[in-house]
Amino acid sequence: MKKRQSPAGLWVPILYFTQGLPYIMVISVSVIMYKQLGISNAEIGRYTSLLYLPWVIKPLWSPILELLGNQRKWFLGMQFLMAATFVLMGFLLPGNAFLISSLACFWMISFASATNDIATDGFYILALSEKQQSFFVGIRSTFYRLAVITGQGLLVVLAGYLEEQMAPQKAWSFTMTATGLLMLALTSANALLSPKLKIQKEEQEKAPKKEASLKEFFKVFAEFFKKPQIGVALAFVLTYRLGESQLVKMTSPFLLDSNEMGGLGYGAKEVGFIYGTLGVILLVVGGLLGGWVISRDGLGKWMLPMILSLNLPNAGYALLAFMGWDSYTLVSAVVMIEQFGYGFSFAGFLMYLIYLAKGPYSTSHYALATGIMALGMMIPGMISGDLQEWLGYTNFFLWVLVSGVPALLLLPKLDFPADFGKKSLEEGQS
Repeated sequence: MKKRQSPAGLWVPILYFTQGLPYIMVISVSVIMYKQLGISNAEIGRYTSLLYLPWVIKPLWSPILELLGNQRKWFLGMQFLMAATFVLMGFLLPGNAFLISSLACFWMISFASATNDIATDGFYILALSEKQQSFFVGIRSTFYRLAVITGQGLLVVLAGYLEEQMAPQKAWSFTMTATGLLMLALTSANALLSPKLKIQKEEQEKAPKKEASLKEFFKVFAEFFKKPQIGVALAFVLTYRLGESQLVKMTSPFLLDSNEMGGLGYGAKEVGFIYGTLGVILLVVGGLLGGWVISRDGLGKWMLPMILSLNLPNAGYALLAFMGWDSYTLVSAVVMIEQFGYGFSFAGFLMYLIYLAKGPYSTSHYALATGIMALGMMIPGMISGDLQEWLGYTNFFLWVLVSGVPALLLLPKLDFPADFGKKSLEEGQS
């Protein structure tokens, strides 16, 4: 008797929730954890920004996944590895060498998460028709963002509650163990619900071409860098989020630091709710609105407003730091406005990356473009903590504002169709 496959409406949401959870734990929750464990802002900026590296270089091994196994086996293997590593981190955190051991775990999770991204997206394309892919693109994005709320919101709130009952190291130990158990449950659900794809004759005929495509990998690389205006385009991609890449690493430390340190003196519970829940909800709303206006009017009309929406709200943090305002309502409003602007602007940025990747190697070139995007987050983030400690929070946030200028200066030099994205918007993954 033939086993009936689970409908895509069941496995797509869980698969993309599983994709989003480890990413946000590595990139954002690690910042809060290390701050609560007494690590300096300079070290936090350096160590957690380096964790972007696997997403920067993941295009280098993406072709290998097709040669060494199917996507389903890859993502299930990587998800189980991440679950086990989160549990391992939970056991190691109470020890004296918690910084080195937890960073080693985060590095393993980072590489596994980047590999899981490749396999998950490849499986999504193989398992669904083009019509189904279009239908589920909004659903997968929604569940990815729900994973962000779970990690940056609920799990941080859990850690904050536990910190009130026990030592911070033990609190975060329980939190990371809980994350590992949640990942294990998600992996089990994916193993049960994701369909086992049969290799069709057409795919078997294409199999020899996989080896050829690997040989042509460097040609694909070269073609990307031969694109018109590629120098200006890459400079724009690297500087688009120059301010945001520094802000995102220091926002949580600013909220958590004591008043004497120039911060607002909030606890992990408050930060988890303000930044990880309210902020992410507005991030999603901003992204949906950004996608809608581009689909209606095209990218040309909205690129400048989107760059401004990304950078101008950062003035709110400078004002909070300068005035020392710690009103819960006011702080929440600043975070929500900044996250809305970020979501609104990121829709335009992703559309530009799609335009930059257009051509015969669009899939590989999009992977390269997103890798360069990650590089633009990693390098400035690495020095963000040093800059904050040198400048203080008020001057640091003013510097973040100034960091938005290069993208504004490069915008008039870009050459792309003003109506690009007007008829249909294909959503990329952040």
